[in-house]
Amino acid sequence: MTTIEGSRRSDGASRDEIRGAVDSRLREDVSFLGNLLGRVLRESGGPELFDDVEAVRAAVIGAYEGSGEASLERARELVDALSHDRAEQVARAFTCYFHLSNLAEEHHRVRVLKRRASTEGPASDSLPATLDVLRAEVGQDAAAERLRTLRFHPVLTAHPTEARRRAVASTIRRISDLLDERDRAENDVTTSETERRLLEDIDTLWRTSPLRTTRPTPLDEVRTAMSVFDQTLFEVVPHVYRLLDDRLQGDDAGRRPAVVPAFLRLSSWIGGDRDGNPHVTAEVTRKAADIAAEHVLLGLQRATARIGATLTLDENDTPASAGLTALAESQRLLDAESASQIGIRSPQEIHRRVLLFVAQRLEATRLGDDQLAYASPDELLDDLRCVQESLREAGAHRSANGELQNLLWQVETFGFHLAELEVRQHSQVHRTALAEIHAGGELSPMTEEVLSVFRTIADLQKRYGIRAAARYIVSFTQSSADLANVHELAVAALGSAEAAPVLDVIPLFETFADLEASTRILDEALQTASVTERLAQTGRKLEVMLGYSDSSKDVGPVSATFALFDAQARIADWARENDIELTLFHGRGGALGRGGGPANEAVMAQPPGSVAGRFKITEQGEVIFAQYGNKTIAARHIEQMAAATLMASSPSNERLNQEAAVRFGDLATTMDRASREAFFGLVKAEGFAQWFAAVTPMEEIGLLALGSRPARRGLSVESLEDLRAIPWVFAWTQARINLAGWYGLGSALQAIGDVDVLREAYASWPLFAAMIKNVEMSLAKTDDAIAREYLGLATRDDLAQRVLDEMALTREWVTKTSGHAEVLDGRPVLSRAVRLRSPYVDALSLLQLRALRGIRTSATSDPADADHRLLLLTVNGIAAGLQNTG
Repeated sequence: MTTIEGSRRSDGASRDEIRGAVDSRLREDVSFLGNLLGRVLRESGGPELFDDVEAVRAAVIGAYEGSGEASLERARELVDALSHDRAEQVARAFTCYFHLSNLAEEHHRVRVLKRRASTEGPASDSLPATLDVLRAEVGQDAAAERLRTLRFHPVLTAHPTEARRRAVASTIRRISDLLDERDRAENDVTTSETERRLLEDIDTLWRTSPLRTTRPTPLDEVRTAMSVFDQTLFEVVPHVYRLLDDRLQGDDAGRRPAVVPAFLRLSSWIGGDRDGNPHVTAEVTRKAADIAAEHVLLGLQRATARIGATLTLDENDTPASAGLTALAESQRLLDAESASQIGIRSPQEIHRRVLLFVAQRLEATRLGDDQLAYASPDELLDDLRCVQESLREAGAHRSANGELQNLLWQVETFGFHLAELEVRQHSQVHRTALAEIHAGGELSPMTEEVLSVFRTIADLQKRYGIRAAARYIVSFTQSSADLANVHELAVAALGSAEAAPVLDVIPLFETFADLEASTRILDEALQTASVTERLAQTGRKLEVMLGYSDSSKDVGPVSATFALFDAQARIADWARENDIELTLFHGRGGALGRGGGPANEAVMAQPPGSVAGRFKITEQGEVIFAQYGNKTIAARHIEQMAAATLMASSPSNERLNQEAAVRFGDLATTMDRASREAFFGLVKAEGFAQWFAAVTPMEEIGLLALGSRPARRGLSVESLEDLRAIPWVFAWTQARINLAGWYGLGSALQAIGDVDVLREAYASWPLFAAMIKNVEMSLAKTDDAIAREYLGLATRDDLAQRVLDEMALTREWVTKTSGHAEVLDGRPVLSRAVRLRSPYVDALSLLQLRALRGIRTSATSDPADADHRLLLLTVNGIAAGLQNTG
């Protein structure tokens, strides 16, 4: 296995032409890692294993470049002829190759970002460039105020879409670090040593089973998320603030107080989201919060001690302010012995002494020592600001505005809780619990557990501050009573309204019907005492969450896109009319069928007034590690999203979206009607649910230990109503059909029929353009020939033909609309990446089809048999190859 090769069947480009278009440094990295993997395969399985892998590779490339069924048939025969053991080894080899290729692409992306930063300066979508635009449109003061109130709020979720084991991810990270070392190698000896260590880790990657033997627990998921915080976010977030501040202040950077606010807030559902997950209990929520607090407090303690150790400023040159002298005395009264010990090491360095004592108090906070512990993050901030002001008064501006400012930003961003732990529960669970309470008598275990959650939230707020756990999301909110029920349960759990925790209850509108009813429900909520009381306490701030995946599964991706846009516009208007400071929380997934795609483009396509400088979005599964796993990429992502959040509310962008929505309103109505008719014609056909389960690995995906949450809320394959959106999308992705991301768009565009009108909409309506671009990406990852193989697993030619016809129609009309000869022609880097990977994904698809045929024809259904194991191995591999799951 040597290098990435391949081409799209449809455009006639040769492998060499495509490879030539790829940056030479990326080609070199992929070739280098592929050669090392080849050596490992020969050492592990002998030349026979390597030869079998190469034979399959050559066959699928030939089939990909060839035409007709004969080419694919030859590749299928070769795959089917492999023994079970060899088929597994081949599947694992291609999976390892994709992991290494993904790593090489990430490595190259970092290389490009660093090169651009050093040679080209800030990009057009950077925060400084965005602020320049805002200043020109709204003036200096208004732009500064918008920056002051900016909020970008990512929410980490445990939705099970990360197919890699944690052990596999850790090995990949070590290989990534070694690639960095290889780039910095200064001589042949260093290069040789790096290569030896790379071979060792690639051998480990090859020998590590890609399959989890048990499902991860919610706390396993919490600890996995903590690795992102430890490795990147804790350091990256102040780095982003600092870069912006440096650019804004120029030569005054470091000499003047920072002007950039801590605009990022982080939340997590991991350990708090109990909707449909019986494994998330009140005790799990408590432990999840404790784990997060341990990580952030340890990070703050170490950073404070490190900065304190460097503040060796003599009091004669840098005298203390009166406030700092008073703070030092209060510290001595708290713990005279510790203050004395610190003073021995820093006799004339009061700023150093105070900050080192602060570090000790942070350690006490982490360990639960009430005598020295800080009562809240605000108390810590007061101490740090006292040190900062004293340094400024003494003229030590660079010490005041340097690393100490970074620490202040970290405390402002993460508090003592790291990420606000958000609780989510289904509205029906609340109704059932209240009915039991009102009926009197002994409560069921379920209701007792519901009440325990509120007691846990109250305890967490006392220990880590209100920000640690105040947001409570109600899934399937269908009335204002669903919001009031949460407050009533909190009072029931704690005994009184005074003892109940502070709660911001967030309605989640998920289904198409709920989106349509959203403003009516919100109107009713304004008549509810518990809601209005909380609004008064927050200055009339309200958060509303919108679910992208269930609405898409309800009415199809096209109708869901328009329904979500309309709902946001209505809710934004409602908020304006009722003097509400609205934050819309977007429950977007990583996959296109769940609202995925480039998030910064999505922000810019929101209705006027719906962003207002605040954007909250879920980040899940493989997306968490893709966006935040590398420091350089994480910094770029955060800056892009923050800039888009500012720019979305600019007068020019809001005017663009408003005018386009009005101008193309009839077009949207026609497309909505036609797409929904096409979508319902498929999913409401008799026997569709059983057919879907037969032509995709939907049922088998449930056997893969991806996450702690079950794939279903309870119903069987007789109904799709209760199937979660993740396996719905995941299954179509695995079958190389990606139906959840595009089905119905071809019919919708054809219903318009006027190419000029469609191209005009594409050029001037951000929402429409984003939808077309996302579908292009989805179609690029489909494959007609492979799709036919999956659709042939069942004997419903009518449904199979519907899918193939709509796929062809969508491809035809999407390219007509974009003006491209092929999908993704306008995004050459992404297009090349997809083309280069596709034949290798074909190999895994053929192996998966072999396994599915074996499972479908078997007299028994043993999840431990060879066919099931091969299928699960290929699920991992295809997810890695497509860089996408659910």
